[in-house]
Amino acid sequence: MSFVPGNQQRHLRACMVCSIVQVQQRFIREGCPNCESLLGLQNHPDSVQECTSQVFEGLITLADPTKSWVARWQRLEGYVPGVYAVKVVGQLPEEVVQSIEDAGGRYVPRDGTVHDDDA
Repeated sequence: MSFVPGNQQRHLRACMVCSIVQVQQRFIREGCPNCESLLGLQNHPDSVQECTSQVFEGLITLADPTKSWVARWQRLEGYVPGVYAVKVVGQLPEEVVQSIEDAGGRYVPRDGTVHDDDA
């Protein structure tokens, strides 16, 4: 995991909506580069705790999500280049799921419980 210094790896978290992986402080400082308009993580440590997870599996580095078959497979098309988790364990609070749906989105868990034909 050379995208963060070794002493910061224990602070890595994955967004439960888009699965981007960043250190906790970056989520607090900058929010989620893909989901900020939905989640409002910037400057809200409690929201970062609720909407990101320290429990995730596998890492994918995407340089150009528009041209990557892996991005299509992982439903990452349209997201910013970066490092993403293959699987993110955790559940979003119900009010966050509701706000995503109210905004016209559809939340698909990143923990593998929903398959492509269900999504």
